[in-house]
Amino acid sequence: MANNTFAQFIPLILIFVIFYFFLIRPQQKKVKEHKLMVSSLKRGDQIITAGGIYGKVERVLDGDKIEIVIADNISIEVVKSTIQSLQLQPDTKK
Repeated sequence: MANNTFAQFIPLILIFVIFYFFLIRPQQKKVKEHKLMVSSLKRGDQIITAGGIYGKVERVLDGDKIEIVIADNISIEVVKSTIQSLQLQPDTKK
């Protein structure tokens, strides 16, 4: 009787394991990589915000903000967590 009860929970346990390895774990890895990228921002980095704004990091402000230059003489402050990606800069030492 106890063996039959355990057998009923096996599909539920398998579903949880599948969800963990295919959904939860990759999402946690992505969040960890994003936090590392945001914490390593420095002056001169080319970035794209979540709103689609391209810019260049001018300075890292205290707290969770940075100042980016989006055009000549135009700079804005954005929250670090809204930085979506860091653009790779082309190698100019050819």
